[in-house]
Amino acid sequence: MMTAYDFRRYTIRVSIYVVLAIFTIIFLTPVYIVIITALKDPATINLPTTWQPPAAPYWASFNEVLTEFGPRIQNSVLLVVFATVISSVAGSMNGYVLSKWRIPGERILFPLMLFGMFIPYQAILIPLFEFMRSTNLYGGIPGLVLVHVVYGLPITTLIFRNFYVDIPDEMLEAASIDGAGFWRIYTQVVFPLSLPGFVVVIIWQFTQIWNEFLFAVTLAPNAQPITVGLAQLAGGEAVKWNLPMAGAIIAALPPLVVYIILGRYFIRGLLAGSIKG
Repeated sequence: MMTAYDFRRYTIRVSIYVVLAIFTIIFLTPVYIVIITALKDPATINLPTTWQPPAAPYWASFNEVLTEFGPRIQNSVLLVVFATVISSVAGSMNGYVLSKWRIPGERILFPLMLFGMFIPYQAILIPLFEFMRSTNLYGGIPGLVLVHVVYGLPITTLIFRNFYVDIPDEMLEAASIDGAGFWRIYTQVVFPLSLPGFVVVIIWQFTQIWNEFLFAVTLAPNAQPITVGLAQLAGGEAVKWNLPMAGAIIAALPPLVVYIILGRYFIRGLLAGSIKG
């Protein structure tokens, strides 16, 4: 027989699940609208039938968007791959140095690097624009990669520094006694232990870079990524709403796939180094 205490616990648990289910429905409602609108014939899209699913899926929207997005998808892939890899490796090396090596001015250098995370994009956009033009990096993917690498270094350095704090100093000292130098210790001892940290950094950087719009629209007019194309689909006075909705689905798929593949390691990697450092 259920006691009063058990009944109270059961009631609280059921209430929590009901509240979570309500919030889930609220959160997924825009996703539902996006999907059914993308699958509708543009002639049938109107306000009274917003919530109604299509009688038959209209797949031509995705074909049209893919044709329009082709070069931009390639630009986004090049941008996100190079910027993520470079910023991850550079952040790993920074974190290794700042956590395991004593260098002059490290107590000032590390806070200054972290300060970069709190600088809004808009605050440095004009001087950054002038710098990119003066160095002939304006307009293409290489300059955009450089911007995202530099802007990603503070967070990647922080994540890796907190992660490397947990690596026992005795392990590195043993490698040093065996004659290993800086690069050998990093490549043969530290780097192989860095998988959880790299998972966190890759997911973070991939998502941030793939979804970024301001730098893309202002600094790379000759090699626009997918976010700029998505904004252009929704521009103009007469909008075929099936196209921006289909574009939003296509643009959201790569980060979603990354989270599905690496998501189970994400929290584990975030918690690594949370006890010390």
